[in-house]
Order: sequence, then structure tokens, then C-alpha cells
Amino acid sequence: MLCLLYVSTVGLLLGVVGLLVERILPTTSARRWVWGAIIPTSIALPGYYGQHHTWSVLKALDQHASRPSVTHSITNAPLDALDPAWWERIRSFNPTIERFWFIATALLIVWGLANVLRVWYLVHVSRRGVGDRHNAAIVDGVPVVVTNQLGPATVGVLRSLVVVPRWVLALPARQRQYVLRHEDEHRRAHDAALLFLASLPILLMPWNPALWWQVRRLCLAVELDCDNRVVKALGDAPAYGELLLKVAQAANRGPRLQPAFLGVGSLERRLTALVAPRPLRHAQKFLLPAAVMALLLLVLWMPHPVLGSSSHAHAAMTTPAPSQP
Repeated sequence: MLCLLYVSTVGLLLGVVGLLVERILPTTSARRWVWGAIIPTSIALPGYYGQHHTWSVLKALDQHASRPSVTHSITNAPLDALDPAWWERIRSFNPTIERFWFIATALLIVWGLANVLRVWYLVHVSRRGVGDRHNAAIVDGVPVVVTNQLGPATVGVLRSLVVVPRWVLALPARQRQYVLRHEDEHRRAHDAALLFLASLPILLMPWNPALWWQVRRLCLAVELDCDNRVVKALGDAPAYGELLLKVAQAANRGPRLQPAFLGVGSLERRLTALVAPRPLRHAQKFLLPAAVMALLLLVLWMPHPVLGSSSHAHAAMTTPAPSQP
């Protein structure tokens, strides 16, 4: 229980650091690498501190109990958190937590495999009747797989494919070029592989809300970076923003995929970043870096809490002293 709380707290603090760093960066700067560093740090740092920088809860309680003044001050207002027996009861929940942990991991694996199989099936069906099933069609210079309901998105880890629904081919040439260029940018940047690797820790720690939030922020950063590259190459940010709205209205009912042209729940933020980015105020240029440094120092200083040797610490506080003859 203590480990879960500590890991989630570290992830939350580092996530806030990532948000602040994103705010400091110029509008056109790549943001996905911020979260590409935050996510593994949120996993590696607690593991390292669990072995080299710990704080024993029961030992600290033992020290408090040995001080008469402290013990006397809390006798009139007892706190469960200062009772070693309470921490022992918390430890007793570990088997139940681990059971739910394994069940959640298994469900995520099954859900992921089911989605992969569904995407594979839809792409396979879309390629039926095509002369060469191993080669994609070329549309506006971009190799694509045309589907009936899947996309626009980029799928595949080792070999990424751009998949687009048929209605994209009916768009005006300029709008179609935006859509295809967006997905081709994802393919060339290997964003699908990046998101796949970043999502793997969720299988190991499905109980960590901070990690889910960080991966979601990475998804948004991937889309923002791709939007910036498309606008830099093709220009006309307002027209590109209008296309985002148009594609949203024609969204298909296929599987939700990342990276995808629409992203998931990020349309408003992407439009704001494209057409109305917020510049940093003068005070923020100094306050935000200071806040980043303060949070990083807090994370590096904060030790990993452990119960300690319960058989000795608990006995020292609960076993009465032997009576003198």
C-alpha cells in the first residue's frame, strides 16, 4: 500500500513538472520527448529509491513513542496513523491488492490483444480484392490502406501503416493532403511505436492513475507535434483547424486508435494551440522554471516509505517490560 501511494505521488509530481515544462517551451517545440523522459523516470526513480533511499514508518513511530512529551500530548487525541498495529492491518490488505492488480493486468492484456486482432482483421478485409495485398495504394504520394470504417490513423509498431476510410478520398484535394500528410508524419516519426512502448508500463502498474494521465498527455503531445509539422510543411493553420472540426463531424465508429488524426479528447486543445496559442507572461518566465526546480528537488528529496522490520519494531512498542522480582 505504501509503495503504491509513493509511486503514484512521484508520478503526479513529475507529471506536473511535465506540464510546466510544456508551458515553458516555445509553441513549435517538440513536446513528446518531455513525456518520453517523464514516464520512465516515474518508474525508475521509485524503484531505485526503494533500494537506496527509504524511510521506515515503524522505526519513526518507535522513536516518537520513546519520547514521553510526545506520547503525553497525543493521549487525549489518539491518531490511528501513530499506532503500529494500524500499519500492520494495512499490511494485511496486500494480498487483496495484489489479486486485483493481477486481474486488472490480465484484463488490459486481453483488451489490447482483442483490439489488435480487430484492427488486423479490418485491414485484412480491406485488402481483399486488391491485386498486391502486400503493397499499399499510393494517394497524393503517401502509401495508404483504404478501409470502409477504420481511420484515419497510423497502425502497426514494427511496420507502420497509414489507414484511411474511403470518405477521405472524396475530400477536396487540399483537405485530403492535410489528412494524409498528418498520418504520414506519424508514420515517419514512429509515433505508434513510441506510444506502444510508453503504454507498456500501464500493464505492470494499472493501479497508477498518474501513469495513465502521463500517457494521455504523451498522446496529446504527439498530436500537437504532428500538427506543428504539418502546418510548417503545408501552411494555413486556420484551414487545418477547420479540417479537424470537419473530420470530427464525420468520425467513424471503428476502433479508437493512436496516433490518429483526431486523437482522443484533445480536439479543443489542439485547435487552441494552432490558432490561438497563449504566450508566456513576463512573470511566468521566472516563476515556471522556479516551480519546476522546486518540484524536482521535492521528488529527489522525498524518501521511499517502508514499514520496516515489523517483527522487531512492532514488538518493541507493544511488548511490556518484564516486571522486577
